[in-house]
Amino acid sequence: MIAILALASAAPFLARAYSVEVLILFMINLILVCSYRIPTMTGDWSLSHVVMMGVGAYATALLSKWWDLSILLTVPLSAVVAALVGFILVTPLIRTRGFGFFIASFALGEFVRLCWVKFRDPFGGPRGMIGIPSGELGGIDFFEPVPYYFFVLVFAFASLLVMYRIDRSRIGRTFKAIYTDAELAESVGIDVPRYRALAFATGAFFAGIAGSLLAHRLGAVDPKNFDVTTMVYLIIWIVVGGTSTFWGPIFGLTVMSVVFEWSRPLLEWRPLLFGGILIFFLVFLPGGLESLFGKIRERFFARKPPAKGSPGSSAT
Repeated sequence: MIAILALASAAPFLARAYSVEVLILFMINLILVCSYRIPTMTGDWSLSHVVMMGVGAYATALLSKWWDLSILLTVPLSAVVAALVGFILVTPLIRTRGFGFFIASFALGEFVRLCWVKFRDPFGGPRGMIGIPSGELGGIDFFEPVPYYFFVLVFAFASLLVMYRIDRSRIGRTFKAIYTDAELAESVGIDVPRYRALAFATGAFFAGIAGSLLAHRLGAVDPKNFDVTTMVYLIIWIVVGGTSTFWGPIFGLTVMSVVFEWSRPLLEWRPLLFGGILIFFLVFLPGGLESLFGKIRERFFARKPPAKGSPGSSAT
């Protein structure tokens, strides 16, 4: 962990300006993809998670332009707003499971996104909102990429640390128990609807942080940035990496970010490429990259039983 932090701290001084911007976007997406894993821990795959990111972005735009709040306030407050909206959206969704939850979450998410498109006041309509300040703290202008890189790095590290602790906590184990067998979990006294709502709202909270950081960096928000196309990319990241462990989505995002940059000259072919990758993993590696690592460990590092007649074998 120390080595990773040291490498991340040195990266903006060794990379080109374009690469620093890519790294900033990568860390924002890192928060997003790890936050999406939280509701999936209960078995609730949502099609509105990117919209929760958009809620954080729009909240930041309104808080920054209307009340001129500091960036240290807009980021956490936007996350709280996203969590509240997430809780409101998940309340009717609790009655559904599986595919029903998947489709219903898309409908409610689209309702929120189309509100941004419909109402020019205060959301700016189809063109979104511009003029969002990049932020300034202690004389440090976050318009410059390197200072903002470290600002995002701090939030990304703190967010991932908290989400990792959630994964290892009693609450995280409860989420996984609901995914394994909701009826059995309910029979031992677990309030399944309450914990499902908690997982959805918690994921929305961290997605709001990602949206706020993105809005400050871009200086604008556009409702098209939070549509179903972006949601499909998020699903590809998490399917490629896997959801069984905390590290799976991180692997998926890292690999697909490299593929995304590599495929920039193939812009017209990118949807076909990404669709092919998604189908490949769903058919041949449904557990994602994290399951591949487990298979390699079992294949090459599993402890073999002692040969018959060796000191470690039992006599017959």
